[in-house]
Amino acid sequence: MAALTPNITPTRTFEDHEDRVIALAVFRDRDERMVTASYDGMLRLWDLKTGVVLKKMEGHRSRVRSLAVSRDGKWIASGDESGDLIVWHGNTGEPLNQALDKAHDSWIFSLDFSSDSRMLASGSSDTTTKLWNTSTWQVQHRLSCGGPVRCVKYSPRPIGNSQALLAIATHHYGVQIYQIDTSNGYYNVSYSRDCTPPLPFPTQSMRTIGEGSEYTLAWAPDGSRLFSGGDETDPTMREWDASTWRQVGASWKGHFKNIHAISLNSSGTLLASASHDNRVCLWRLSDRRNVAIFKHSGEVNCVTFSADDKRIFSGGVDKKISEWPTSKYALPEDGSQDGLMKELGTYQAESYSKFKVVAMNSTVRNACIAGDWSTAIKVLNLDIDSNANSTAYANRAFVMARKCDWNQALQDAIRVRLIDPS
Repeated sequence: MAALTPNITPTRTFEDHEDRVIALAVFRDRDERMVTASYDGMLRLWDLKTGVVLKKMEGHRSRVRSLAVSRDGKWIASGDESGDLIVWHGNTGEPLNQALDKAHDSWIFSLDFSSDSRMLASGSSDTTTKLWNTSTWQVQHRLSCGGPVRCVKYSPRPIGNSQALLAIATHHYGVQIYQIDTSNGYYNVSYSRDCTPPLPFPTQSMRTIGEGSEYTLAWAPDGSRLFSGGDETDPTMREWDASTWRQVGASWKGHFKNIHAISLNSSGTLLASASHDNRVCLWRLSDRRNVAIFKHSGEVNCVTFSADDKRIFSGGVDKKISEWPTSKYALPEDGSQDGLMKELGTYQAESYSKFKVVAMNSTVRNACIAGDWSTAIKVLNLDIDSNANSTAYANRAFVMARKCDWNQALQDAIRVRLIDPS
């Protein structure tokens, strides 16, 4: 495979910050706005269509280190090096009446909202992670993590009916996975029975190979995989199976300095990684290939996909946010839709060859006959949520292919092979 030539010319740039851009997020419920945070102590709310700054959000007393937008777009949260946490209204960019001063004793490195937007997790260099109730903005749980917390990430949706996962990347203490019970309308972290008050504990802890530390985390959209990125002692990425917490395959190598951020697109077909080595690498998950490199003039601290997955936004030391194209990189090596169909056909043929007859829910079958793809997909999604077996994924791959959703069809066909490789 020929070496990739870095792309050094972004589609456009967003310039207004006076210092390093440390974090950014787009509003997933709409594709018109983006919020960014900087060492200049301010946030900026952008109109993505025009590139204009809609609002400069002032209130922090020190350099901002972290940023998150709730899934419903209602809240923006930001944390700084003083340990202060500010929550802003998502629609207006105005702060709540009172900032949460000294939310932590030291830098707030990471923030993330739960999938239902009811909780906010904040991770700090003071070695704690706090879980905030977004109705009261009071701390509901305090987790002692052993070392500085670099990244906190909630699983994208609850597992089963009442359990969600919170992944916490720590400095020299591995990646800790907490199981959160959301039954009875409130959050309750798993804890040992003899503790009063209850002290939460990790249900699993993944230790990295060697002595490296994990800097950043990202979940696959369906919550089946967790991806982690390492520091300068081990600047690789790892993929973890959320059902076993075993590493999937070999580590992903492509960066040579700290990996500051990881982001996946909404279909789980592409992954972007931002590094201290001045580069954003774009990876295709179907074959784990690095398919593009986007280069900044200095280290890159943050990266995310646009809501429509057609663009990547990245920011760093150069004080600006760069926009890069992504759509063509979702295709296989020959870069064509025909090539993708050929690759999909190979996976499907191998997947279906395991079964003389692939069972299909009668509701799904009737919906397919009628061309009612939305009903078929809805039923299959419920099947996968309750029992993610190879047959359910094979059936959804078939439906997605009929809908011409080639990327999702390919991912489902690949998952058949992962579940049942025999």
